[in-house]
Amino acid sequence: MKHRSPRLAVRAILVQEQRLLLVNAYPGTRSDLWCAPGGGVEPGLSLPDNLRRELHEECGIEVAVGPLALVNEFHDPKSGFHQVDLFFRCSFAGAGLPTGWRDPEGVVSRRRFFERQELAGIRLKPDSLAAIAFSEGTAAHYDPLEEIVP
Repeated sequence: MKHRSPRLAVRAILVQEQRLLLVNAYPGTRSDLWCAPGGGVEPGLSLPDNLRRELHEECGIEVAVGPLALVNEFHDPKSGFHQVDLFFRCSFAGAGLPTGWRDPEGVVSRRRFFERQELAGIRLKPDSLAAIAFSEGTAAHYDPLEEIVP
C-alpha cells in the first residue's frame, strides 16, 4: 500500500422547504449510494469558491456558501485512499434546480431533493448527514474516520 496525502473535498448541505439536495455520482444504476453534492478542491481557490464551482458543474446551480457544518473522513485501507469532506450549509443564490440539467463531466447521474423521512429508505453517506442537515446547531460536527463503502 502506497501512502498518499488525504484528498480534500467540499460538499453542500442545501435544505429547501425541509428537503435535502442529494446526488448519485455513479453512471446509470451502478450504485444506489446518495451523497451531498460537491467534489475535490482545486489549489488556488478558496473552499467556498471550490464549492460554488462544483455545485455549478454537478447541478447547474448558483449557491451562497454558509458556515461549516460537518467534517467527515473515510479511507480504503487496501489502496491507501483517504478523503476528508468539509460540508458547508448553502442556499440558492439564483434560480432553483434547473430541469434537464446534465453534468458536463458525467459524474452526477441523478440529483433530487429528499424529504427527511425518505432518507431512512435510501443508502446515504455519511451516516450523520441527515441529522446534521436538519439540525439547528451552529457548531461543526466531526465524524470519525470510517472505511469507504462500495
